[in-house]
Amino acid sequence: MTLGQYFSSSRLLRRIKAGPLKDCIDLYTDRLRQDRYHKAHALNALSILRHFGLWLTDRHRGLGDIDEQLVGRFLKFRARRRPLANGDRSALTRLVTILREAQIIDLPLPLTLEPADQILEGFRGYLVRRRGLSPTSAEAYVTFVRPFLRDIPIMQADDLARISPGDVIGYVESHANDGSPTTARIMCTRLRSFLRYVHVEGLIAHDLTACVPSIKRWSQTGLPTYLSAQQLERVFQSCDRSTAVGRRDYAVLMMLARLGLRANEVATLTLDDIDWRAGQFRIRGKGRKAATMPLTADVGTALAAYLRDGRPVSDSRQVFLRAIAPHTGFPSACGIIGIARRALKRIDINGLAHHGAHVLRHSLATELLRSGATLTEIGQVLRHEDHDTTRIYAKVDLESLRRLSPPWPGARS
Repeated sequence: MTLGQYFSSSRLLRRIKAGPLKDCIDLYTDRLRQDRYHKAHALNALSILRHFGLWLTDRHRGLGDIDEQLVGRFLKFRARRRPLANGDRSALTRLVTILREAQIIDLPLPLTLEPADQILEGFRGYLVRRRGLSPTSAEAYVTFVRPFLRDIPIMQADDLARISPGDVIGYVESHANDGSPTTARIMCTRLRSFLRYVHVEGLIAHDLTACVPSIKRWSQTGLPTYLSAQQLERVFQSCDRSTAVGRRDYAVLMMLARLGLRANEVATLTLDDIDWRAGQFRIRGKGRKAATMPLTADVGTALAAYLRDGRPVSDSRQVFLRAIAPHTGFPSACGIIGIARRALKRIDINGLAHHGAHVLRHSLATELLRSGATLTEIGQVLRHEDHDTTRIYAKVDLESLRRLSPPWPGARS
């Protein structure tokens, strides 16, 4: 039975049409059909909508009263009587979105920002417009600065003028051990950026960036962890390529392991980026730098199999889509990282410093080094800007390191 056939014979749908949601339920079912939801998901969504309609009737509320606050009150009411099911909240959020798109209910009123949030919004705009950061990167900066404003504390913009060097030093000393040394260095870098911003904007009289202490961290002290050729083959074989999800995961893992792509580069790949005739594709790399990569035969075969027999029908131009409706592209690198993590978990590999997509990039670099590639060539394949980033792979070339090591005094020749 198709979703349309189910809707035409559903008693549950007829009950909803007898309640306060009658003027919007057809729009709702059209959206479920458009996004190609499964019948079971549609049944759950209609069920929570029916209970929401009964709750509205009991409280003498109508369609025009619905907003996020009213939905939240209903969910709290329902949670006191029975556990919320997966999808209950998203089903009602979808309802609010559809009502707004149809102009049945008003747009939400703009939130009134607290003074500290207004300062952070100004900082975010400065990073995006003046510094050229992406919105995602700007948000990462704001995330580190928000606790600083809370600790000082900053109640209004005029309070920035009283920030002293002691406040800055004290904050860093208090929070340097909250995470790893790397996290502490990132915190200091982003705090300096914020202090530079408020000085440039005239919110503080003196440039306090020099007051931010430096965090000592020895670079390249660890070894890159990687998969052997046999382990990598097991990772590929763990994908059930008789299913659409397996073909997608296999193509993703091939791009990560054979081409050394970063997770975000795979997530943002679009159909328009692939030039099948030329055997190459474009990627948006780190720092929004574009690059052209070769589409090798094995990767191209895996990608074609997914596009032909695994990719859901969707208006999205992203290559890799979520397997569960709505079939949209991954909003961030997290979806690609999750695919890699699940593959590593399936074959039960232990002892890795990272259990995500980046270990496949390390594996490619290590294999290239053992095949005779130079560090310069590896850096070009991985698109490293800094040669020091590539030098860490020299640590895994044990045969070359043995030749550099002098014999131990007194050892047998």
